Amino acid sequence: MARPRPDFPPADAIRALIDGEGRLALRVTPGARMESVELGEGKLLVKVRVKPEDGKANAAVLALVAEALGVATSRLQMLRGATGRDKLIRLSG
Repeated sequence: MARPRPDFPPADAIRALIDGEGRLALRVTPGARMESVELGEGKLLVKVRVKPEDGKANAAVLALVAEALGVATSRLQMLRGATGRDKLIRLSG
């Protein structure tokens, strides 16, 4: 049985959290039971099922955020937090 796709907040609401330099703060929970993207206090709360091994969780986070924003994953770049739960990404273009 296929897992249900996560419900995302509106892309405009997510874009409202992006600063003037195109940066978006994230709080990530790897190894979660369900994938989700939620709006938090000034940051995006992202949960992914992937365990944090060899950068796989980071790739899953970028893919999920890109899907929520409706952009290609290649437009997102991780600036800070590759080994922590608090991350900063940049949306280019």
